[in-house]
Amino acid sequence: MRADYHLHCEFSDDSTESMETQIERGIAIGLDEMCFTDHVDYGVKRDWDDPLGIEWREGDSGDGSLDPVANVDYPKYFEKLYRLKERYADDITVKAGLEFGIQFHTAGQFEQLYRKYSDKLDFVLFSMHQVEDKEFWTGDFQTGRTQKEYNMKYYEEILRTMEIFKEYSVLAHLDLIVRYDPQGTYPFKKTRNIIAAILEQAIRDDKGIELNTSSWKYGLADTQPSRDILRLYKDLGGRIITVGSDAHKKEFLGNHFDDAYAILKDEIGFSEIATFDKMNPLFHSLNSR
Repeated sequence: MRADYHLHCEFSDDSTESMETQIERGIAIGLDEMCFTDHVDYGVKRDWDDPLGIEWREGDSGDGSLDPVANVDYPKYFEKLYRLKERYADDITVKAGLEFGIQFHTAGQFEQLYRKYSDKLDFVLFSMHQVEDKEFWTGDFQTGRTQKEYNMKYYEEILRTMEIFKEYSVLAHLDLIVRYDPQGTYPFKKTRNIIAAILEQAIRDDKGIELNTSSWKYGLADTQPSRDILRLYKDLGGRIITVGSDAHKKEFLGNHFDDAYAILKDEIGFSEIATFDKMNPLFHSLNSR
């Protein structure tokens, strides 16, 4: 089983890749299954039907055109996804997911969203891209805080949000803050206890984690999450693990999956990866890829 469980297309406001080209690329590189997980980030983005409307920003084309800053257009997204799922059914399995860029104060909005579309979803990523509506990638969240403060606050926000929100499948790129840490990687030994609490909560709730292969694209020194986190999850009894490229362009679909599978099997000791159907995990041997 070769399955990419974290990817984006034109329904994410940070991607222009069409759903069709992502699927056709998946077929070309021999994926058995792929799950679209386009972005929802309440707090910093609105839905298309929000009474306040959506925001617009200058596009990258240089022609003065504007691009939307918005969450997924859900009706159009699911209509197209299910239509293409049927069209390509003989060549690849396509699953329906979303990436919930959740924060503690937006958990209620995500509860409502999940209830509205639960019948259409196979899979949900629990991600944290902002805290206090402050973005990591811009450095807004880190500004004015020490490295210890922004690392600890990031993990503390994940844990307290997990305690009130359960409608997800796996924790995405758990140590995402590493990608945007201007001071380098904060030592694992200093965050181990809070990360262990996060993983123990996930295991109690029958949730998993992902290995996100965009770490190679970003040139990180380790996997994402790190090997230390992957080992800790396994040592604590965690079993549910997906692999996702986080591809916003077709060129990165399935990126470094052989490396990821080898790390999970040979270095960490996992024997299976998971896929999902209607929010239920299905397990596949890493020996039979």
